[in-house]
Amino acid sequence: MKAGVAKPIYSISPFTLLDYPDKTACILWFAGCNMRCLYCYNPSIVLGKGKIRFEEALTFLRSRMKLLDGVVLSGGECTMHKNLIDFIIEIKKLGLLVKIDTNGSNPDFLKHVINEDLIDYVALDFKAPKAKFQNITHSDLYKDFTSSLNLLTHCHLPFEVRTTFHSSLLDSKDLQEMVHVLENLNYTGSYFIQHYMNDTETLTKLENSERAQFNASALSTKLKVVVRN
Repeated sequence: MKAGVAKPIYSISPFTLLDYPDKTACILWFAGCNMRCLYCYNPSIVLGKGKIRFEEALTFLRSRMKLLDGVVLSGGECTMHKNLIDFIIEIKKLGLLVKIDTNGSNPDFLKHVINEDLIDYVALDFKAPKAKFQNITHSDLYKDFTSSLNLLTHCHLPFEVRTTFHSSLLDSKDLQEMVHVLENLNYTGSYFIQHYMNDTETLTKLENSERAQFNASALSTKLKVVVRN
């Protein structure tokens, strides 16, 4: 790809066994986001500027080719960035798998990279039910999220859906409504509910979340609901 002056990547985590299911990977953290989720764990990434050019990231990846199965593109929101598709093409030329962590706000981007077989796995964040989406994310992107979800449920690509649960932002009724949305769009995978990590710096200062505010086994008869941490 052409050399550029833009620095879209905030930082690189050189190795993870947790962020790409059953794969060794690194994480490229993209600066900036089109949401301002109250519980966001990455305020410095969301509000900060990038420090690493695509060309520098590719140099790093070439040095790790024998150690990694894949690359996780996370953030922030990686799909916002210009020339990301060209960057992914270069990653694929290295023989590496590509996973995208996304808030689902860019269904056109997802459609393109899926149709061109440029990505291998997606983790889709389901932030909140429609009625609470704007308040929690400070965005009006719920329709774009559901378009992305609908796209993913009707393609071959493996993906997962996950929600961060904070007891002052969501309750069991909200989670049940979100489960219904997934079921109505024919999602058949696991639905991961991640407890908010207390005493962590977030975009907005929140009180500690109370655990065990819902019964995961009672949320659905179709989906496998998995509670993390």
